[in-house]
Amino acid sequence: MRHARRRIVRRVTRLAAVGGLLLGAGMVTQAVASEPSGSPGAPNASVRSAAGTGSDLVERLGTARTAGTWIGSDGRPVVAVTDEDAAAEVRRAGATAKVVRHSMRELKSATATLRSAPRVAGTAWMLDYRSNEVVVRGDSTVSAADWSELTEVADGIGGFVRMERTKGTFTTRLNGAQAMLSTAGRCSAGFNVTDGETDFILTAGHCGPDGSVWFADNEGNEQVGKTVTGSFPGNDYSLIQYANGRAGQGADVVAVGDGQGVRITGTGEASVGQRVFRSGSTTGLRDGEVTGLNATVNYPEGTVTGLIETNVCAEPGDSGGPLFSEGIALGVTSGGNGDCNAGGTTFFQPVGQALSALGVRLITSTPEQGASPAPSASGTQSAIAPPDAAEPGASAPVSGEDVSALLSRLADPQNIGPGLLVIAGSLVALVATRWIRTEQDRKAYQRYYSATWG
Repeated sequence: MRHARRRIVRRVTRLAAVGGLLLGAGMVTQAVASEPSGSPGAPNASVRSAAGTGSDLVERLGTARTAGTWIGSDGRPVVAVTDEDAAAEVRRAGATAKVVRHSMRELKSATATLRSAPRVAGTAWMLDYRSNEVVVRGDSTVSAADWSELTEVADGIGGFVRMERTKGTFTTRLNGAQAMLSTAGRCSAGFNVTDGETDFILTAGHCGPDGSVWFADNEGNEQVGKTVTGSFPGNDYSLIQYANGRAGQGADVVAVGDGQGVRITGTGEASVGQRVFRSGSTTGLRDGEVTGLNATVNYPEGTVTGLIETNVCAEPGDSGGPLFSEGIALGVTSGGNGDCNAGGTTFFQPVGQALSALGVRLITSTPEQGASPAPSASGTQSAIAPPDAAEPGASAPVSGEDVSALLSRLADPQNIGPGLLVIAGSLVALVATRWIRTEQDRKAYQRYYSATWG
């Protein structure tokens, strides 16, 4: 009877140990498969939800009672309102309300007055929702006389127009994520788009006039395509039709340098306070924050309106490249000032506005959104990487396993420590039960033969 109980205990212990091994292995596998903590990838999906809530409230309450929305430091939407009733409605919706003096209608009226003034190259303005002001900036090329005249216009509007001088110059930024060259200069591919029959590259409009032929090499042997339409100044977007009509394999992925890519899953509108990423051939992948919307920039070539303003740095060679967040396409690089050593301001043409005007749609990783069915690869790779480059919205190796990232996950006790402890405990239990059984068998053997050999 006693031996039967021992056998039962040993079997239960072995089963528990085997179960522990399986559980621990599953925990480790899940930890390895998950994104590393502190990853530089895009923010989580709650940002999109917060931005959507804020935009819905602004649309519902109207421009006379609101003055914009942004994402607060806690990740919650903040809505600027002009009265307490609107503030109460915002709070009921789960957002934060900030009562301000000037409505969106007043802010936009101020920018309309600025646009009607004599144009001054090297100036820009945007709506600063958080300070409830219109911010006017002048770069180093703006003369004292021109700045004085513009300041008089601002003073006539009211005290909610803030004047700032900035370093550097506001210029368009040529080149970008995947380089394309033509007689018009060097530019970058932004996103791949399609009209359902033919595929195109969406890039900046200042990259070149209609008819510009683009190549992927300096010798002009690898033709990418030809610019077929665009808008600049006024807007800053253009379409380059692929020479073979197809974007190539993995057209839903944009390259971000170092053999990595980000899978694009759709388009969206930028929100003030949103963390964003930009890719360019000169400075690679950079991130920052959206600081303003509906910005107007007076480039030397002309005025462009409706731009996204960010504090993401950029340099000549980054123009036309993609702006995105969480795998959502937001814009293409237009221009700015400063550099990636001292920092600066960079403006982007919103993608949604360009797609609507051009009558095309983004090629994404979602088949129902009209992505081209695995066409043959093109010569330039069109600011893309292979289709296995990344999960939607994530930055990942374009091919193979990222060994360093895997090792960092394995070395992080917060990720796999519990799983390894379970595995170690289970192994100890298995070894212990095996040793106990062996020792018992040995003693039984000795007792039997010692009695026999007497």
